[in-house]
This record gives sequence, structure tokens and C-alpha cells, in this order.
Amino acid sequence: MHRIELTKEYIKLHYGMEVQDITIKPQVIVLHYTAVKDLNSSFAYFKPEEIGNMRPDIVKAGKLNTSAQFLVDRDGTVYQLMPDNWMARHVIGLNMIAIGIENVGGVNGADDLSDAQIEANIKLVKHLKAKYPDITYLIGHYQYTQFDRTPLWNESNKKYRTQKSDPGRRFLQSVLDGTKELELKTLRL
Repeated sequence: MHRIELTKEYIKLHYGMEVQDITIKPQVIVLHYTAVKDLNSSFAYFKPEEIGNMRPDIVKAGKLNTSAQFLVDRDGTVYQLMPDNWMARHVIGLNMIAIGIENVGGVNGADDLSDAQIEANIKLVKHLKAKYPDITYLIGHYQYTQFDRTPLWNESNKKYRTQKSDPGRRFLQSVLDGTKELELKTLRL
């Protein structure tokens, strides 16, 4: 599978590691929005294994397309895009320890993720925490740079950063509220 080889190449480029496989040990769950209006367009965006020129801000950082382990539609239906313990390119500096959950919506930064998506994310986070007890953080993509200079951060290119606003504070807080019994940590909202 070409995606596996591209992922190994990305790991070598960004983390200086030669790996036999692309499995991760999840410690962080990162919530995202797709900034795409519907499910089919979201699938079409994530399907190519190579990023091409659709994201000029990050194309220089490797051929591997962005993705996530999960995609949640507006009605709350959850789709698994790859095994949950495979590395996906979804969050600079944390890919090797993070599971990504993309939510359809957020076009032009709109705070429009649905209640059904909130409920689906809550259930999925609970499932993932039960499956991977080492998960200790639940964050929004917009918080990722706060991990820089912590032991969890791993990115060899000091200039490779992007500004993010997803999935929005309201959405993140709603999922945190719905999973508070898990006692997951987050960062400054």
C-alpha cells in the first residue's frame, strides 16, 4: 500500500525515525473539522494518498496527504478511514501519538458542527479511551502548538507550523463536558 510507504517517508523526514510499520501508541485525541461542506467532498479530499497541490501551505513538508483515523458526518455517523493505531497526518508535532477525529463542516471557520456530531464524538472518545488507556489528552486542533517544547512534541522542522481554529471552542467544550468522567486533560481553551 502506497500510503504506508508515504507515511514511513513522512516519519523519517519529520521525526528522524526509520520504522518497520506505522503503528502509534495513542496518548492524545485531536478533534478537527474538515472545512468542507459535505461527506462526499470530505471523503474525496482524504482519499488521495499523495497531497498534490491542494494544500500549498504544507505540500513542501511531504507527499503524504492529510487524513485522520475517523470522519464524523453531520448526522453523527462515524466512518473509520484507517486503523485507529496507524499514524495519520493530521496534527503537526503529535501525529505519532494522536488519533484524529475529523467532523464534516466548519466551512470558512463556521461554528456549525451539529449536536449529532457532538454526541458521536463523545461516544467515540469514550470508546477510544477504553481501548487505549494511555490516552490522557483531548484537544482541539487549534491547541496543538501548546505542546511545543513538551516531551510529547515531536517535529524536527522548527518552521513547520500552521494556524488552526478547528473544531472551535464550543464544540471542544461540549465534548469535554460529555467525557468529564474520563478525566482527560486539555490545554488552554
